[in-house]
Amino acid sequence: MRLGLPRWLPFRRARRLAAIAAATVAGYVLLTFFQVLQASGEDNRRPGDAIVVLGAAQYDGAPSPVLASRLDHAYELWASGVADMIVTTGSNQPGDRFTEGYAGFQYLLLAGVPEDELLVVTDGASSYEQLAATARQLRGLDIGESVILVSDPYHALRLRQIADQVGLDATVSSTDGGSSIRQLVRETAAVSLGRILGYRRVDNWLGSVG
Repeated sequence: MRLGLPRWLPFRRARRLAAIAAATVAGYVLLTFFQVLQASGEDNRRPGDAIVVLGAAQYDGAPSPVLASRLDHAYELWASGVADMIVTTGSNQPGDRFTEGYAGFQYLLLAGVPEDELLVVTDGASSYEQLAATARQLRGLDIGESVILVSDPYHALRLRQIADQVGLDATVSSTDGGSSIRQLVRETAAVSLGRILGYRRVDNWLGSVG
């Protein structure tokens, strides 16, 4: 007489596999969190072809405090001779009269940056779209692809990895200030999924970075 396997054995194996899968996912996410945290606030400024300011909210042409902080940091980099060109990026929300990129352009123009040293890129509501559009513009104008990216501290790791995907030779110079747990958790989710599904898809889900 042939004896079969106990009925509970397949369920036990399934539970074991599920536990291993859950532990693997948890380990991956935890590692990503520490990588996001470690990169947070990095300031790897270096001479380059352009300083690229990631877009954030604007209010009828006036930069929000977040965007103004990014623009002030970009101005400081430009004034110190890091690069001769500043690129302001970002589209607009439905109903807005101005784009984030144009608001940044006007802000820096009033701060004293010559118009011929400013480039406005208004294509893109997400980090991926903004950097992809910037890469296309820089190539089209033959400016060069060595860039210094300016954004908030928590954003550094994702920006570097997106820049690599779109063909930019990038470092990140973050604004001053810290990062909240909520921001770090959100970035951890974005990086964890972006590495697997691709940043273009994930950033479209996340929407604007501002």
